[in-house]
Amino acid sequence: MKITLISPKGPLYRHRGGIFKKNLRYAPLTLSTLAAYVPPELNATIEIIDEGIEDVDLNLQTDLIGMTVITGSSIRAYELSAHFRGRGIPVVLGGPHITLMPEDAQPHADAIVTGYAEDTWPQLLRDFASGQMKPRYTMSPDLNLANRPFPKREMMKKQHYLTTHVFEATRACVHSCEFCVSPAAWGIRPYFKPVEDVIADIKQHWARKIIFIDLNLISDKEYAARLFEAMIPLKVNWFGLSTTLLGKDEALLSLAARSGCTGLLMGFESITPANLRQSKKGFNHPDEYKELIQKLHRYGITLMACFTFGMDNDTTDVFMQTAKFAIEAGIDLPRYAIVTPFPNTGLYKRLESEGRILTKNWELYDAQHVVFQPKLMTPAELYEGHEKAWKHTYSATAMATRYLKSRIQTPVWWIANMGYRFYAHHLKDFYNCDWILGQLEPQPNIEKQPDLIQLAGD
Repeated sequence: MKITLISPKGPLYRHRGGIFKKNLRYAPLTLSTLAAYVPPELNATIEIIDEGIEDVDLNLQTDLIGMTVITGSSIRAYELSAHFRGRGIPVVLGGPHITLMPEDAQPHADAIVTGYAEDTWPQLLRDFASGQMKPRYTMSPDLNLANRPFPKREMMKKQHYLTTHVFEATRACVHSCEFCVSPAAWGIRPYFKPVEDVIADIKQHWARKIIFIDLNLISDKEYAARLFEAMIPLKVNWFGLSTTLLGKDEALLSLAARSGCTGLLMGFESITPANLRQSKKGFNHPDEYKELIQKLHRYGITLMACFTFGMDNDTTDVFMQTAKFAIEAGIDLPRYAIVTPFPNTGLYKRLESEGRILTKNWELYDAQHVVFQPKLMTPAELYEGHEKAWKHTYSATAMATRYLKSRIQTPVWWIANMGYRFYAHHLKDFYNCDWILGQLEPQPNIEKQPDLIQLAGD
């Protein structure tokens, strides 16, 4: 039996013409994890194809195709599925979008997998081998991540990635932010790999620099403390994701630094408290952001801070106010996104009930297109303001100002900032090629009549 695992191309990492080149992409962990879960008794040959770095051969010969799908790559996944099913090759779809929108996905596949696939993927393969594959497999409520095989990272084409040393200790998050996919797809009960399993996985590679892709590495502070303590002897440098709550626990922050943390991504989201309260991220306090940044820098930790534009309390002033704040605060790598109502999230349901969803072309759900009606500005103003914030923040003067306020991780700092400078100045080359702004006729439920995003193919 031959199994082909595919990660369809999404808007940010297109093999041809993408704004991020392939060498700025770290290896996805999902494909190598799925490869590890293939039951040994099937004696299967496994092929991995990541469209972020290579093309899919439409004439490939295989017995079964499995694809992991995010919302932005779902249209591409459906196209590939139709092609291969037309050739008589069964296709299985799984991943966040499939979990969020199973009814949307079901017609496009021979089988779908919702939720985490540790148990369901092996069962599906056994069923397929015996000719009894079911149309849908759903995650068991008693999922346990202990004693699982390590991802087969050696199957990834490492020469095409920034790194293949990507790890995971936890799944999901304890918070229920309105715009976040995690609570809608997987709930707010986190899952944990045993600390000794995580350490053993890291040790088998002995990489000097590693990345944790956990959505919130400090969802459980006791677990995080045990993990950080166990990592100290490894003498690695690591980058991960955390909430701003880490800054309120000095002991845990100190332990993170001792364990080798040299960089964190945090969702600041907004400098407007009303936005944070509405989005159920009220534990963020904009008046404390500067103190948090300074604290991280004292521990030698660089910060990638993410802001989202287009929340209900945002006016056209928010773009430059946020950009100027990011510069004055010395954020190492500011990052901006357009708030996106991913399917079946709390934000999506609210905006849909208010008649504010402008398109359900999932390919545009990439946090860089405007797919909904903002409350206090037009879609055009939201897109253009977001672009203006990027360009201002990554001007030469602004970069120099931010560097002088940080002065840590100098080589990495400049490499990352130059990458985002390219991104900032090429947004329109990549994100307005498939949509145009036109006038929207007056509609009920929309107070201010904006421009409508009309999409090719809509």
